[in-house]
Amino acid sequence: MVSPASLKTVHKTLNRTAILVTVVLFNVCLSCRGSGKQYGEAVVNRDSSSFVTTYGADMLISEDGVVRYHVIAEEWMIFDKLNVWNLNKGVYLEIFDSLMQVESTLRADTAIYFKRRGVWQLKSNVHAENVEDEQFDTPELFINNSAHRIYSDSVITIKQTDRMLTGTGFESNSNMTEYYIKHTSGVFPVNDSDSTKQY
Repeated sequence: MVSPASLKTVHKTLNRTAILVTVVLFNVCLSCRGSGKQYGEAVVNRDSSSFVTTYGADMLISEDGVVRYHVIAEEWMIFDKLNVWNLNKGVYLEIFDSLMQVESTLRADTAIYFKRRGVWQLKSNVHAENVEDEQFDTPELFINNSAHRIYSDSVITIKQTDRMLTGTGFESNSNMTEYYIKHTSGVFPVNDSDSTKQY
C-alpha cells in the first residue's frame, strides 16, 4: 500500500509537470503566431515586369544563323509579354559583317530592342564609329535588322578627318559607310593658298 507521503510527492510531481507543459505550450503558441510565411505582392500586370534581368551582360546575337551583334550592357531586362529587351544602364554594340569583321561600333545610355520588328532603338548620347574612322553623334538612332539600315530623324553630327557635317535626319547601310543626311550643313577647311584665288 502506498503511503500518504508518497502520494503527496506524486501529486507535486504531476502538478509541476502540468504547469511546465502548460507554459511550454503557451510559449509555442505565442511563437507560432507571427511566423507565417511572408509572400510578395501578386504580379497583376506582367507587361510592366521583366521576365529575366541579367547584370553584366556580354552576349553575341545571331541572325539567321550568322552572328551579327556583340552586346555589352550593365543591365539587360527581357519583357517576354511585350517582346522587348530593355538595356537602360548603358550599352556597347558591335555590328559584324558575314565574315565576323566589325563593321561599326555604337554606344548609348539606353537601348531598346523590339523583337517582333527586329529594330534597335538607341537613345541619349548615341556615339557610333565606322571602319573609316568617321564618328557619328546623335540623341537617337535606330537599327533595322531585316533591312540592314541605320537611321535617325534627330540632329546628327558626323566628324570626318577633314570636315564636320551636321544635319537633321540620317540614313545609312549597316556598316555606316554609305549614308546621306536629309537637311545638312557642314564646316569645310579652306586652304590659305585657295583663299587668294579670284572667282
